Amino acid sequence: MTTTLPETMRQVCFNGAGGPEVIGIETVPLPEAGPGQVLIEVVSAGVNRPDVMQRGGKYPPPKGATAVPGLEVAGRIAALGEGVSGLSLGDEVCALVISGGYAEFAVAEAGHCLPKPEVLSLVDAGGIPETFFTVYSNVVQRGRLAAGETFLVHGGSSGIGSTAIQIAKHLGARVLTTAGSAEKCAFCESLGADAAINYREADFAEEVQRLTDGKGVDVILDMIGASYLAKNLASLAIEGRLVLIALMGGNKVEALNITPIMIKRLTFTGATLRPRLNAEKAEIADGLRRDVWPELDAGRIRPVIHATFPLEEAQKAHALMESSAHLGKILLVTGR
Repeated sequence: MTTTLPETMRQVCFNGAGGPEVIGIETVPLPEAGPGQVLIEVVSAGVNRPDVMQRGGKYPPPKGATAVPGLEVAGRIAALGEGVSGLSLGDEVCALVISGGYAEFAVAEAGHCLPKPEVLSLVDAGGIPETFFTVYSNVVQRGRLAAGETFLVHGGSSGIGSTAIQIAKHLGARVLTTAGSAEKCAFCESLGADAAINYREADFAEEVQRLTDGKGVDVILDMIGASYLAKNLASLAIEGRLVLIALMGGNKVEALNITPIMIKRLTFTGATLRPRLNAEKAEIADGLRRDVWPELDAGRIRPVIHATFPLEEAQKAHALMESSAHLGKILLVTGR
């Protein structure tokens, strides 16, 4: 089932591996929605760290997926694949996609689509899926954060961090975060963080101990990896859970004392979202619809949008992402 669609579209391409200068724009035929899929006329697409890694040749798309970057989009349903129910042409949605988001049209699994929150524009909704799927699956499902617990998220001013702060507060947790400047710390506190630690000026593990009267935190969401591991273990409370979702600080640790894991009965786990099965991602979407979407619809939780760029200025968007000067999400807009 389709509406009248153009024959071609614009999309971002990478002309080899390298810096933002390898990003280009090309015109290609529209992709087609297969069984269980929908074609989305894209209004906005989120820019994420994995896109930057893919551009550098370090994070290739899964086998069979398009090489066009982009893990999240918002827009209107333009075509329905065979067997799709519960969605209609013209529906305004945001969706997690395995790739292909940096384009005027993108294919998504129907089960990975969620309705545009009532109080948000379609542009802003493009900043929801990747971070909200990631935070919900790792903080709520894997980390089991509960009301009354204390939560620490590193990089609180990032898209992931700003989402994690809000969801953790919604759950009734006390929220600590790290950030790299006074401005970023103030931004985190404006979102509800109870305390923000400037990691350039203080040892975050020492500050965690001070802020928790020596108890430590119950859950840590970490994007840094190896260089933070020892301090993360030191920062966890008895029965604490460390959830690793990225490796910005490396993936190998030498001469690490793992005794705290046994003494404090810690759980050290991690996950990546992109390779997970479609059914697993659909379960995350169902959880978001049940537990988080009412908050988004009411405006009590929101994606924080730092900047938007036209599709043709994807180079500038990637340069901003790599500068780490942003507060919240960076989006590409198609003008559709």
